[in-house]
Amino acid sequence: MENKKGFETKAIRTQTERTDFLEHSVPMYLTSSFVFEDAEDMRASFAEEKQRNIYSRFSNPNTSEFVQKVADMEGAEDGFAFATGMAAVYSTFAALLSSGDHILSARAVFGSTHTLLTKYFPKWNITSTYFDTNQPDTWEALIQPNTKIIYAETPTNPGVDILDLSLLAQLAKKHNLILIIDNCFATPYLQQPLKFGADLSIHSATKFMDGQGRVLGGVVVGRKDLIREIYLFSRNTGPALSPFNAWVLSKSLETLAVRMDRHCENALKLASFLEKQETIAWVKYPFLPSHPQYAIAKKQMKAGGGVVSFELRGGIEAGRKFLDALQMISLSANLGDTRTIATHPASTTHSKLTEEERLAAGITPGLVRISTGLETIEDIIHDIEQALLK
Repeated sequence: MENKKGFETKAIRTQTERTDFLEHSVPMYLTSSFVFEDAEDMRASFAEEKQRNIYSRFSNPNTSEFVQKVADMEGAEDGFAFATGMAAVYSTFAALLSSGDHILSARAVFGSTHTLLTKYFPKWNITSTYFDTNQPDTWEALIQPNTKIIYAETPTNPGVDILDLSLLAQLAKKHNLILIIDNCFATPYLQQPLKFGADLSIHSATKFMDGQGRVLGGVVVGRKDLIREIYLFSRNTGPALSPFNAWVLSKSLETLAVRMDRHCENALKLASFLEKQETIAWVKYPFLPSHPQYAIAKKQMKAGGGVVSFELRGGIEAGRKFLDALQMISLSANLGDTRTIATHPASTTHSKLTEEERLAAGITPGLVRISTGLETIEDIIHDIEQALLK
């Protein structure tokens, strides 16, 4: 009888084969290279007639374990790990695109991804068009003869809008396109885009996967043929994840489910509190019934995630004043930490965009993004409440 292991079991029990020491926890393989038994072993290894470690820029037991865990969690055929989330995004695009290709992307994407699409890829004759996340009936008309990739984040950063994964997958399949989903906010625990038809799922492992603000990392998992191209590109360009960071991230995944349960519980309570505050114009959280895409979120996510966004009445100055009044909550550009973090995108992470570009991406002047941590929820709410009153 087949035993289909549960999510938490996969996260904990997926391990690199033990050494002769029979260690319980997998050790760190802090080595840049690996030795060969003889010349024939070396030849066969480089010819890829053997599946073995050659050089840690290509693979390492720690990175392989981390990738295998994420692939198992997402239901993916293969994957590759990177030094950062943006290394994962850039390398995936660069490996799969050629000069003259076109990307159809959701408008609400991370600031650095926006810069890749609008500043750097045009240098190599790779163009892009943005679609409005809230107007799905307009998406198909934006597909061009040279479109190769559809790219989106869901939930989006920082506005936590939700895109219908099934609808995106239908479009991609109809037009023979590659669908890539940034699954960072949801994590594999809350959402598995591949099950809805995506070809690749990308994560900044720096965020909820690590969960404690310690290391940088990125990972992409999905179709084996696409991962093969990404691997070959990355093997030659060198954005590989370090073995130490891979070891940390693999250990972090063992507690991902229990951490995300608390993140989601705290975030929903915080969002419910914020909806009642007169100084706040609106609140967005995927599992609030007031969220515009609440039904879609419930269909494709296990819970709403750890990020809450809201609009302060008073614009940019109100946002800055709010941040200055916080006493416990951290001010940081990061998210997905055990510690609650507040960010005002219009004056920080997205400040280099024009006002028109920010508004088009749903980043209003008073928008505040809260990455809800694991502190006692009453303490989180108290700090936000006193900051709102000042």
